[in-house]
Amino acid sequence: MRINSHRHSITRRLAASLLAAVVTLSTAAASLAADTVVLRVGDQKGGNRSLLEISGYAKDLPYRIEWSEFPAAAPILEALNAGALDVGYTGDLSFLSVYAAGAPIKAIGGTRSDAKTQAILVRQDSPIKSAADLKGKRLAGTRGGWGQFLIDATLEKAEIKLVDATFAPLGPVDAKIALLAGSIDAWAVWEPYVSFATLKDKARVIANGEGLTPTITFIVASDNAIATKRAAVQDLVQRLNKARLWSLDHLPQYAKSTAELTKLPEDVLLSAYTAQRTSPIVIDESVVKEVQAASDRSTRYRILPKKLDVGKAVDRSFTAAAAGSN
Repeated sequence: MRINSHRHSITRRLAASLLAAVVTLSTAAASLAADTVVLRVGDQKGGNRSLLEISGYAKDLPYRIEWSEFPAAAPILEALNAGALDVGYTGDLSFLSVYAAGAPIKAIGGTRSDAKTQAILVRQDSPIKSAADLKGKRLAGTRGGWGQFLIDATLEKAEIKLVDATFAPLGPVDAKIALLAGSIDAWAVWEPYVSFATLKDKARVIANGEGLTPTITFIVASDNAIATKRAAVQDLVQRLNKARLWSLDHLPQYAKSTAELTKLPEDVLLSAYTAQRTSPIVIDESVVKEVQAASDRSTRYRILPKKLDVGKAVDRSFTAAAAGSN
């Protein structure tokens, strides 16, 4: 009996020790989970989530990403301004429009695409053949972003006064419906919408952004995320840059992955990615100067309410150490 009692005593002590160890490990795990940084990232269709996952750069993250998908830049920037996102990916002029309104955000990285992938589209049966035919027409695009800028710049190049055409501020989804329905005459938009409209809806390109726009898309972060989650934000920028370089040699794989994620047609995405040839940039003096010129032009078009100092809208430190050039 004494032997049995001794064995039971050992068993009880062992069980108590194991329970204490489990509790300690659980507490440590809970503490670790509580300390894990969460980056709330806004993405657009055919964007960064698919890119990170298919390239392999989404593996072994030292933080967690909460992805939210948006149809265009405007709602991403609204969410950043409201503190609902930490990081987003938006066109240069859309970013500047919100920054000009006082949003606590900075551009911290980005990419450049072929300017021809910003385009003005018309229906297949439209009598419009070139930009010279846009006088008196109703033209749709995003307000304060690439759409409105491309329309104004194209009209100016064609020597058409801005007042001699009607601007309809519509997002991509509504603008596509309006174009197909005939309630607008032309639509200014970007990829992958251009490839979708030309491949699936038989729309025609009658003008593009070549020589008119930098076609820079910025990685944008809130001032709060820069201050409180800097290491995670820096790591994300580096991973995105590496993934972009990877994608240039793996466009079919990238298109297939994005098609599965977004349900967009694979041939549309491959067409878009092939045309864009999107590459990472370093935010240096040349980029600031180029975007400043576009910003000043936007102020003249009254897209931006006032003249901006683009140098104050960017944080160069996140790409300052990056290798290569633009």
